[in-house]
Amino acid sequence: MDSSPDQPTVERMTRLRPHQQWLALVVFSLLFAGALELAALPAALLIGPMLAAILAGTNGASVRAPRVLFGSAQAVVGCLVANSISADIFPVFYAEWPLFLVAVIATVAASSLLGWLISRWRILPGTTAVWGSSPGAATAMVLMAGAFGADQRLVAFMQYLRVIFVSMTAALVAKMWVDTSGVEVPPIVWFPPIDPLAFGATIGIAIVGGLLGRLLRLPSPFFLGTFVFGAVVHLGFGVPMQLPPWLLALSYAMVGWSIGLNFTRPILRHAARALPQIIASIVALIAFCGGLAFVISRLLGIDPLTAYLATSPGGMDSVAIIAAAAQNVDISFVMALQSARFLVVLLIGPSVAKLVARNFRD
Repeated sequence: MDSSPDQPTVERMTRLRPHQQWLALVVFSLLFAGALELAALPAALLIGPMLAAILAGTNGASVRAPRVLFGSAQAVVGCLVANSISADIFPVFYAEWPLFLVAVIATVAASSLLGWLISRWRILPGTTAVWGSSPGAATAMVLMAGAFGADQRLVAFMQYLRVIFVSMTAALVAKMWVDTSGVEVPPIVWFPPIDPLAFGATIGIAIVGGLLGRLLRLPSPFFLGTFVFGAVVHLGFGVPMQLPPWLLALSYAMVGWSIGLNFTRPILRHAARALPQIIASIVALIAFCGGLAFVISRLLGIDPLTAYLATSPGGMDSVAIIAAAAQNVDISFVMALQSARFLVVLLIGPSVAKLVARNFRD
């Protein structure tokens, strides 16, 4: 057997048996996710496995995430999104709805324009750039993009790059107003006590929502069906859900592997060539939202940091942590506007992508 140093890496990876490929994938996923967690980067539990899967996929790995497990992971993410919507945002939204409406529409319009330009300039194919430029709901957008014909791999590349840039920028901006170094993120309790009712409700919502999604022939049925059904049950009937960290970690890993293993070297080279333009579009969106925050702050007398965090295009988890560190930040306003944008992006994102795609073809 030829084991010379010149042997292509692709051949060496292909010769590994499936269980050996899975072992390598799990080990590298743990290493990447651990490194990203230590660096305090957002979405580490999803980005780490996705990076490991990209490494494996571009080096000849033949294993693929089982469809039933990928569908289950999407259903869990649907439960997570549904459970993250709090009824507390509605009174704040009702009181400030004109401002929220203008801010959300302006942000979605700006991101759609950037996505359209990237598509128009043939930097990325089809509607990929429109989905990838969406200002929030990163995992949801990635899951739905494939169902609407976009390249899920490149959408994931754009979305998670945006999440990292937005979160780091928000942290840097916050340091100009308040010292957040003393704020400690609570440690993750990986195996909390299981609440039988709440956990059982979560599993039931995931199963019923996924089946309804398939029955109604929704795009990305496991995610969308579970999200819609879960939101109705959670908000309408006050049913609590429990999503323990170990379940989320497994689901994130499955989503990351499903996307990353489909990467090929040509796709990776395409992403690398488009990287400068993608970064420029992310910076432009962050700058636009910063300008929007400045206008809101000057016209309405809202604290500048509150306005910036509220209009930040994504990174909701990081924004919540930063807002909690500042005594003068109106957290309810920040999270209400963030949640409103999240919901609007989730609900109208597919329609906007199809509209831009139709204009692009015309």
